[in-house]
Amino acid sequence: MILSIESSCDDSSIAITDIETKKLVFHKKISQELQHSVYGGVVPELAARLHVEALPKILEECKEYFPKLKAIAVTNAPGLSVTLMEGVTMAKALSVSLNLPLIAVNHLKGHIYSLFIEKEEVFPTTILLVSGGHTQIIEANSLKDMKLIASTMDDSFGESFDKVAKMMNLGYPGGPIVQEKGLKGDENRFDFPVPLRQSPNIEFSYSGLKNAVRMQIEKLENEKPLEEQDICDVCASFEKTAVAHIMQKLKKLFKTKVPKNFAIVGGASANIRLRGAIEKLCQEKRCKLYLSELKYCSDNAAMIGRVALEQYKVKDFTTIEEIDIQSRIKEF
Repeated sequence: MILSIESSCDDSSIAITDIETKKLVFHKKISQELQHSVYGGVVPELAARLHVEALPKILEECKEYFPKLKAIAVTNAPGLSVTLMEGVTMAKALSVSLNLPLIAVNHLKGHIYSLFIEKEEVFPTTILLVSGGHTQIIEANSLKDMKLIASTMDDSFGESFDKVAKMMNLGYPGGPIVQEKGLKGDENRFDFPVPLRQSPNIEFSYSGLKNAVRMQIEKLENEKPLEEQDICDVCASFEKTAVAHIMQKLKKLFKTKVPKNFAIVGGASANIRLRGAIEKLCQEKRCKLYLSELKYCSDNAAMIGRVALEQYKVKDFTTIEEIDIQSRIKEF
């Protein structure tokens, strides 16, 4: 079995995965959303301290599996440096004390492999990765053959939801809150500009949309205090535009070449409006759509363990001296 650790942001998670069967034997995650919600976003130093408390508690529940372990896997990039350090430090300690090889896992590959938890890989697949930190399109042919073909120039899809929620003091994480409020709102009340509408390039940008929402909120607040219906209408109108931006770019991509397989991964891939729009596009283009189970959309150790299985097969190990921590990476 392989023990995997995830601590790239504000979720402490450990999983145990069976190498032969790919079965997820153990998986637990402790979220820090409640502690960070009062600040409207993740506070890195607080997140690191909470990992110090949570990870050992979860590890205690895994001790019965120690005799069967063949490797220790851990997320080492990308993510918050101070939180990645907590997981990597634990992984190093386990590697030394149990005399097991160490596997360094790319967090973004983890999101891609969330599609394949307890399943076989499906390649080639074109993947839309949408999360709090990333909005990317990736051409994935295998574990070692992945190419980034589009990315955001500034804010990510998920990050923009968090920031819009913060503008109206709705709490954190913003994605589920904005989606819930939007369901009760009028999506046509505010005509927010779709970013890069005239650009022929397949790339993303959310800073302009975020600013347009901020200006609209300020205009409303200058007239009178925000009412619940105002908040719901802003959320609905913003969400409609945020998804329209992604769909415009995906339609450009599908015009150049319709992929055989398409997938959405990442925490923000749980957005109902986005999932529905992509399902419709894939049906029209007769493209096979793959979706992660909702419980595996956000950060988790199960997806890290699934990548580690493939790395273990090809003996893609690292040493405690060589493993490095990277807050950002450009290549897969």
